[in-house]
Amino acid sequence: MPKLRNAIPSYCLHKQSGRGMSRLSGKDKLFPGPHGSPESRAAYDQFVAQWLANGRRLPGLAAPALSENVSAPTVDEILLKFLDFARAHYADRGSGTSEVSNLKDAIRPLQKLFGTEAAREIGPKRLKTIQAEMIGSGLSRPGINARVRRIIRVFRWAASEELIPAEVYHGLKTVQGLQRGRTAAGETEPVRPVADAFVDAIRDHVSRQVWAMVELQRLTGARPGEIVLVRTRDLETSGKVWVYRPMTHKTAYRGRDRAIYLGPAAQAILRPWLRTQLDEFLFQPQEAEAERLANLRANRKSKVQPSQRDRSRAGTTQKPGERYDSKSYARAILRGCDKADVPHWSPHRLRHSAATKIRKEFGLDVTRAILGHASVDVTEIYAERDSGQAIEAMARIG
Repeated sequence: MPKLRNAIPSYCLHKQSGRGMSRLSGKDKLFPGPHGSPESRAAYDQFVAQWLANGRRLPGLAAPALSENVSAPTVDEILLKFLDFARAHYADRGSGTSEVSNLKDAIRPLQKLFGTEAAREIGPKRLKTIQAEMIGSGLSRPGINARVRRIIRVFRWAASEELIPAEVYHGLKTVQGLQRGRTAAGETEPVRPVADAFVDAIRDHVSRQVWAMVELQRLTGARPGEIVLVRTRDLETSGKVWVYRPMTHKTAYRGRDRAIYLGPAAQAILRPWLRTQLDEFLFQPQEAEAERLANLRANRKSKVQPSQRDRSRAGTTQKPGERYDSKSYARAILRGCDKADVPHWSPHRLRHSAATKIRKEFGLDVTRAILGHASVDVTEIYAERDSGQAIEAMARIG
């Protein structure tokens, strides 16, 4: 059977050199490294990606003209410089935020397919090739669009630093995001409120610290990252309603204030945890672990073996920290769900639950203020619409 003219070029052994190769249009393309090595395979993948991005033709267009004083860095060089910038820019009190990790995930296929290519040659077709790579990896449509936007952000930064021509960034902006129902990429389920029964079920399967955070978040609609940071210093307790101002929050970099209001029920949850050391975090995993071990010792029926008497020796285990973060808080809840044999739910769904209840009773504007949104459009995402009034109206109309 004759070979298809536009079939993917094969990866073959070049016997004379022992290297990997592909043949296109009667020309051999040799790849660095021994045949079958990771280096050789990566170079082959990049070669095929470039061929596809060029409409199944060998790249033959000349690169955009640059002045002699302008360098032509590769994609790898651009990414290294951008990540150095990102670690400093997306920092939260000296430590990197989750955005740095998100950026690394986004640029991975860019580096894999075009890392050794000149950054100025990355155009819309190559970006669409990256989109196709993400679709093939099983990522969801919203996730792919978010990662593509981050890639474009990299090139915006590079253009602002005059590392690439600005036309490269503007060309990438022309690539349209994947649309619902018009792509092979899957969809994600919207985040919904979590049923109270599933929340209550984990109470006996999590620490006192985690359960206090769950109750507090369910009442206030605060973000998980705000709940884990509560300190006595950050609480204004003089009024009838307390005010909690987190040491940092999601929109702090925009100069926005964040106030979380605590009524009598929330105050009752917090009061036993208040500390004389004002800078200490109220909910500490190290205290939760100490309480867990104490309960195990108290309930132990067999004699403690000599090798088990001291679990605090250096190197025996990783010690818990002075505070939870969003990930450790979520993991504790997932473990509680497993033990309680209920469906998994994340702490972010508690925010949706609170928003829905508040909206039903007080309306959208009050909900926006409590959640700390600048726009009611964002609040609409969190607060489920109350269909009760519509149902009542139609029952009367008939």
